[in-house]
Amino acid sequence: MILSPAFAGKRYAVLGLARSGLATVGSLYASGAHVTAWDRRPGPRDEVAPIATIADPLEIDLRGYDAVVLSPGVPLNTHPIVERAREAGVPLIGDIELFALARPTLPRHKVVGITGTNGKSTTTALVHHLCETAGLPAQMGGNIGLPILGQEPLPPGGVYVLELSSYQIDLTWSLDCEAAALTNITPDHLDRYASFEAYASSKARLFEMQGRDRLAVFGCEDAPTRAFYAELAVRRLAGRVACADTAALAERQRGWIGLKGPHNLQNAAIASAIAAELGIGAQAIERGLASFHGLPHRMEVLGTFNGITFVNDSKATNPASTAPALSAYPPDPEPRVHWIVGGLPKGDDLDECAPGFPNVAAAYTIGEAGPRFSQILSPVMHVERCEMLSEAVLRAMAAAKPGDVILLSPACASFDQFKDYEARGDAFRQIVGGLTGIPAAEHDFAARSAA
Repeated sequence: MILSPAFAGKRYAVLGLARSGLATVGSLYASGAHVTAWDRRPGPRDEVAPIATIADPLEIDLRGYDAVVLSPGVPLNTHPIVERAREAGVPLIGDIELFALARPTLPRHKVVGITGTNGKSTTTALVHHLCETAGLPAQMGGNIGLPILGQEPLPPGGVYVLELSSYQIDLTWSLDCEAAALTNITPDHLDRYASFEAYASSKARLFEMQGRDRLAVFGCEDAPTRAFYAELAVRRLAGRVACADTAALAERQRGWIGLKGPHNLQNAAIASAIAAELGIGAQAIERGLASFHGLPHRMEVLGTFNGITFVNDSKATNPASTAPALSAYPPDPEPRVHWIVGGLPKGDDLDECAPGFPNVAAAYTIGEAGPRFSQILSPVMHVERCEMLSEAVLRAMAAAKPGDVILLSPACASFDQFKDYEARGDAFRQIVGGLTGIPAAEHDFAARSAA
């Protein structure tokens, strides 16, 4: 747990007691702060009752508090706490801002901040992996599911790698990252922002908090990100703003285990630029890129059995997110992807996946979308209707040859057969493990989260 004398004797109200909120209460209390905490659920309230005053910030006098610490899930555009805090003259902050305030009291370190609409989790995990490969002490935190205040403080020379959502950036005011990155920016979360421009401006604040001598890296594949790059390059010191150089890595991507596809080439280019800024040498970067397995359920390579590679991309819950997965494995020389697809559909077509169809040897449709997807795909590829995931895996294994890939990338939500995409991916891992003996990966993120 990260503690700091910067919090001692101060008063904080914590609203929202999910993982980050619970870690925040624990850190503040252990640092000597007076904490008031609230969550609409009684369970988390009971958990922190021994160390915090239980009261709703909407029903108490907030004057005299040093800050209200909000969960990122609290909507700033609609929640009444915003007006209550303004009336009391109390700032609204998040746990990332608390970490920023604690930094001067921590051993010498560096911070990497990574944001973007897509790809930020993989890029965060990859930067962390490159640090570990090079022998640098490192911790992941933030939106990736690991509350940063709940992590152990690093020894001198360590690197904190933070995945930052726009919600977290909205509650952060003083995080000066030694290196920061924007993977891409596309319309998202428009229920929380007045416009796409407002959402994009939220992301841009990560770079506004940086000093002019800090490094900023952009994945310049989309127009809004290129515009941010061009604008910032004018204001920063020379050489401190960069577009990710995918061309320099493209020839080597074929040898990487868990970074297939054009989207992961950009993630790798961003992570490589950050790693170089941290002082990691080219050979260590290359070793790390080659050994990274990917995050669970996101193009996660489970392993190889009889020459067949099994890939868990259960996180692909719509056709747009499945498209890069299909493009990641071109024919060699014949189509080699055995594609398990289906679930609860979010639309009536697979148009966005069409560029990857030539890479598919056969499709195995499952779930509620199975009949419709079979109808769409049958004219352009071999299709087998399976209904259940286990049947699809068995049929794919029977048909696949050495060098082929069995890819779970459903292009659908999971709720027809599984509670969420994690449960679907875990089921795929268990089925594959039972049939092949491939063990759960040592890098399993669930194990990290529990630690």
